[in-house]
Amino acid sequence: MALPLRSPGGGRLPSRTADALVAGVVLLVVAAWTLFSARYADEPAVRTLLGWALILVGCGALYFRRRQPVAVALVTLVACVVYYPLSAQDGPLMIAFALALYTTAAEGRFAAAVALAAVTLLAVGVGEVRQQPGHRQIDDTSLAMLAGWLISLVAVGRAQRTRIAYLHEVEQRALAAEREQEARARQSATEERLRISREVHDVLGHSISLINVQSGAALHRLGKGPAPEAGLVTATEALQAVKATSKDALRELRATLGVLRRADEPTPTAPSSSGLALLGDLAGRARSAGLDVRTDVTGTPVPLPPPVDLAAYRIVQESLTNVTRHAGARSVRIALDWGADAVRLRIEDDGEGAPEGRPLGSGVRGMAERARALGGELTAENGAGGGFLVDARLPFSVPTVSEGDSR
Repeated sequence: MALPLRSPGGGRLPSRTADALVAGVVLLVVAAWTLFSARYADEPAVRTLLGWALILVGCGALYFRRRQPVAVALVTLVACVVYYPLSAQDGPLMIAFALALYTTAAEGRFAAAVALAAVTLLAVGVGEVRQQPGHRQIDDTSLAMLAGWLISLVAVGRAQRTRIAYLHEVEQRALAAEREQEARARQSATEERLRISREVHDVLGHSISLINVQSGAALHRLGKGPAPEAGLVTATEALQAVKATSKDALRELRATLGVLRRADEPTPTAPSSSGLALLGDLAGRARSAGLDVRTDVTGTPVPLPPPVDLAAYRIVQESLTNVTRHAGARSVRIALDWGADAVRLRIEDDGEGAPEGRPLGSGVRGMAERARALGGELTAENGAGGGFLVDARLPFSVPTVSEGDSR
């Protein structure tokens, strides 16, 4: 039974302290009432001492009422059964039994509480019926009121038990919801970190690889000792390509890292000006690195949702990065096929292909994750005629994740 006992600081009192306090308050009330009644009743000192001993036993037993509710109810009932025929002072010791009976029901011992109430009512009723006419202490009306009083105590105790169980369930649900919210927040933070990491990897990996190839090619040509005019042209072209590539890399990097500085704003679905509309720029930068890039477009282009447009751009970008760094290829073919409900990308080179048995790198895994997140699919494998082939299908519509699915 949860009594609203609070300490002066506002916290709930320890259970032992609360039990002792309740037992002391009941003893004080019963003793005060008994002392007041003693002024109008005269009895032998032995009976008075026995009566006070029963009061101490009945009220003191309340200290254990929550640990042993049935036993305490029996002790208080026996104390009352002995006390009232013995003492002429008729103190309110029934208060102790009433509290013990209520506690028995509130602690979940409902059957025991009903049995105790029934035994009490039957004992009082039988005792009064056996009295001589004119000597009854309780009339029929009072007996009916006693029955209602006992039933009310058990019913209120049962209701308190139900309330405590309900509050406990509500508390557990709140804790579970809080834990679930924290888990979702951690998952969202992890997904956001992975997303930013993937964006940074794609931007820097592509741009730095092109810069490395462009500068390496210029150094190779200059190492052959060309005429001063030709060497100046070569160096100028290389520096211009490096400048353009690094400028694009800085632009995309600033847009991606800007998410970290704007925590109160919604996450952008794409860095500034990154999408299939810039496919020509991607191909141009790859050509400046010495690759022969050919682009084929079939079907009718349609406006894409920003997440799909960005994913398609990143897949082509990462594929060209891998070709530049690993393939040793001379030419790359980018095929863009606009279907009825999806866009298909095929990036195929004539290089050496991936070594057999070696796991795919993080760049390929990132491309596959992008495609799956949008409800699409991506495969990356060696081509049938040599080289390496990336084949991706991205639906036009972005799938929505319901609350149940997010769990």
